[in-house]
Amino acid sequence: MTQPGANAVAEQPTDYLHTGWTRRVAGYVAILILVNVMVDSVLASPTFVLPELSDAFDTDQFAWIGSSAMLAGAMWAPLLGKSADINGKRKVLMVTLLVACAGGLVCLVAPNLGVFVLGRVLQGAAVAALFLTVALIRDICAPKFAMVVTGIVTCGSAVFGIATPFILEFALDAFGWRVVFVISAAFAALATLFVRLVLPETRNTQPGRVDVKGALVLGGGLAGTLVYISLGQVFGWLGAVPLLVLVAGVAALTVWFLVLSRAREPVIDIRGISLSLGLGLLVVVLGTGAYQSMLQLFSLLIEVSPDDGLGYGIAAPAALGLLFGIPSIGIMLGGVLAGAFATRMGPARTLAAGVVTGAAATLIMFVVGAQDLPFAVVSSFMLSLTAGTLLTSGFNLASILAPPERQGTVSSMVMVMVAIGSVTMNFIGSAILGANRITIDGETVNSSTGVHTYIAIAGAVFLVATIPTAFLVRSMRGHVVTGVPVSHI
Repeated sequence: MTQPGANAVAEQPTDYLHTGWTRRVAGYVAILILVNVMVDSVLASPTFVLPELSDAFDTDQFAWIGSSAMLAGAMWAPLLGKSADINGKRKVLMVTLLVACAGGLVCLVAPNLGVFVLGRVLQGAAVAALFLTVALIRDICAPKFAMVVTGIVTCGSAVFGIATPFILEFALDAFGWRVVFVISAAFAALATLFVRLVLPETRNTQPGRVDVKGALVLGGGLAGTLVYISLGQVFGWLGAVPLLVLVAGVAALTVWFLVLSRAREPVIDIRGISLSLGLGLLVVVLGTGAYQSMLQLFSLLIEVSPDDGLGYGIAAPAALGLLFGIPSIGIMLGGVLAGAFATRMGPARTLAAGVVTGAAATLIMFVVGAQDLPFAVVSSFMLSLTAGTLLTSGFNLASILAPPERQGTVSSMVMVMVAIGSVTMNFIGSAILGANRITIDGETVNSSTGVHTYIAIAGAVFLVATIPTAFLVRSMRGHVVTGVPVSHI
């Protein structure tokens, strides 16, 4: 692996890059935030209508609906990232938005479950829109200013999360579950129009070709492996179909690693990943997985009253708003602060701050937060800060380690790590709860042992993440963050 040296020569930003806020830059940022609001509508909004979807398609296997688009996004990411570096980030972003729009329309008119799943796979392209917005920032802003803008763009959409439950509740009562997909398709179409009319053409591209076969094999391998992790608990880990999916996924990844990754222009050049970037990706997969699993736990805790005597439970009239409304502010705050502080201390240190904050939040939950709402709110807010900090810092780290013409490819790798961490840790948490369930008065419930073990595992993952974080901070010491990097990744 090639390690970028601390004394690497940095070029000055070219004249067309913005170095501060102007009316034009504010317009660009507003459009990119709109794109990410669309991403949020694809990933989160369907979870509000799970019972209605279950009735509509006569199935009870919708526990994974929230992660299905993320799984598809992991499959799309390598292909779209490489395509963006060759054909232009704005152009590929527009294609991505149109595919997501088409996916929303397919879900809207789906007559059966099979067609609906196809629509969700198409909607998964929206996940790629997130990292493409980050890659576009590097084409618009000088590197130091880009760190601040990245924090605002990646986490600014969280503000809309405060009002989303209330708006959706009214819309669902008036129009039914299909309105969720009308909204996501409309957001995608509107974002496409604004991207086309306002955002500038991509200047940083590289000649080459897209290894479509390699991208499909890699994406299929990632998707197959993550689908097994996500659905194995539902359909049985040793069932014929889950095992077949796992074997196919592992086989695809093996073929890609041994054969297709050695092609002249692989979709991801893993052998060229630097030590610093590799450490950063490891921190992202561990940190995002840990905080995602903790956020999943909150939805279970608010269903149980502390008066039930189970040793956990934070049900209260205001619990839902406090635990899922306030964190939206924390995500944005974490992203903005991470972007601002990265200009002074570098993204490696802000990444470390996110990991430490997440570890402290899980400690609070383990000691008192699982059955005390005020402490749970504090922990939830700290975890939301962690979420914004890790996402922004991960993208910022990738941006300073990759040359401008490879921003799409490297940013897609960060998104793949987010997907892997989220799905894997959510599975581990669910498996821990399932293995420790108890029966009280004929009703099966989660045990206190299961809940606290769940929290302890998440905390342990944060602690493990501090190890590569420490090496990352050391490897990035003295690295120039204000100029365009020239080192290979």
